[in-house]
Amino acid sequence: MLFNSTRNKNQTVKFSDAVLNCFPQDGGVYVPAEIEDLRRWISYINKNTSFTSIAGTLTSAMIKDEFSPIICETIATNAFTFEPVVKQLDDNLFIMELYHGQTGDFREFGISYLCSYLETTFQLTGKKALFLDYTDGLLGKLMAKSLRGKKNIKAVLVYQEGTVQGLEEQDFIWNGGNILPIEMSLPPEQIKSLIDQIFQDSDFVQENNLTIANTSNVCRLLSQVSFFPYSFSRIKDKVDGDIYYALDAGNYGTLMAGLYSWRFALPVSGFFLPASPNLFIDSDGNPIIKDTISNQNQNASSMNPANLERLDSFFEQNKLMMRNFVHPSPVTMQTMMEATKELYKKYGIIADPETARAFAAVKNNLTDLIDEESAIVLVDYNHPAFAKEYCQNVLGITPKLPNYIEQFQTNVKLNKKTISTIEELKEKIKSLNS
Repeated sequence: MLFNSTRNKNQTVKFSDAVLNCFPQDGGVYVPAEIEDLRRWISYINKNTSFTSIAGTLTSAMIKDEFSPIICETIATNAFTFEPVVKQLDDNLFIMELYHGQTGDFREFGISYLCSYLETTFQLTGKKALFLDYTDGLLGKLMAKSLRGKKNIKAVLVYQEGTVQGLEEQDFIWNGGNILPIEMSLPPEQIKSLIDQIFQDSDFVQENNLTIANTSNVCRLLSQVSFFPYSFSRIKDKVDGDIYYALDAGNYGTLMAGLYSWRFALPVSGFFLPASPNLFIDSDGNPIIKDTISNQNQNASSMNPANLERLDSFFEQNKLMMRNFVHPSPVTMQTMMEATKELYKKYGIIADPETARAFAAVKNNLTDLIDEESAIVLVDYNHPAFAKEYCQNVLGITPKLPNYIEQFQTNVKLNKKTISTIEELKEKIKSLNS
């Protein structure tokens, strides 16, 4: 499968190039230039098809021109020792829980897949990569788990001073691990700006094999495509009508993954999500995407709203198609809290704000778009204990964080000198290649 920039469809690259060189020179982000029709395979999968099998098949569809099916299966098997959990709540409502990994955070799927892809393929090609990312703590926890034992990947993780969490002694470069954590005595936006400046220095990026682990990297995005055929395989024998998904907006990565799964020929009738300043409804009822590329001179950025630009590119200003497929709906604090209470009272689901907002968006459209034969799959991203204060305030219940997840919440003191300039950051990066 080839990939092209959202701003130049004539510039195509292989998947491996899109992953390692995340930012096209024109300032866009990478998207699939072509998508294979997997209709026959989709009709074959069922409740006995494993998540790793589904992920392996989709991996092969993406990179079969570069790596064999055996390698593709190995990537998926090594990435996913965990899988989503799909539950039926009533005749027409299902929930897909994505927090059953080691960290309780759905982004573990994307980080684990990205690291597995790089490590597995680098064993064949002899390449190496160095992640450079800002983190407020979450990405660091996920990277710590996924990079342990890897031989060809390292990471420079940049934190605001005093925000390091979830790392263990074994993870640090100076103890033989794969992570160099760096604290900077700057506000987060300034740190992000310095990282962007580094990625705009193409010579420095190539000399140090730099790439990123956030959702600008198309590998992270495509790992989430597996959620949708997997959930379909679990409910296909229980549903006679259309299938819709309800999900919180987030950074729109899961929505994009769902749209790509539809392009693979998965039977999806639409997506419900809460409206936001970036995706909303105009006075005529049309979904509107905030203009992310009005300034075509804007350079690629490790912090740009990559998935909004992908979403805009996907529909290519086809308002009719988008109107019939993507249904953002205004959700207030009151309706979110009511949805939280209903999920718990009817189904025993302790919902965080993201899950409650998605459910509220569905309820706003029940009479207009969804008939009695249709099914809704509610996407539940993270362990509800991450929103324990909200759950306590709304439900009077404080969900407990499992011990295996709690270890990733520990604050860490590095006892290392903080830095404050781009020159110091570059020297830290270069030291890993010396």
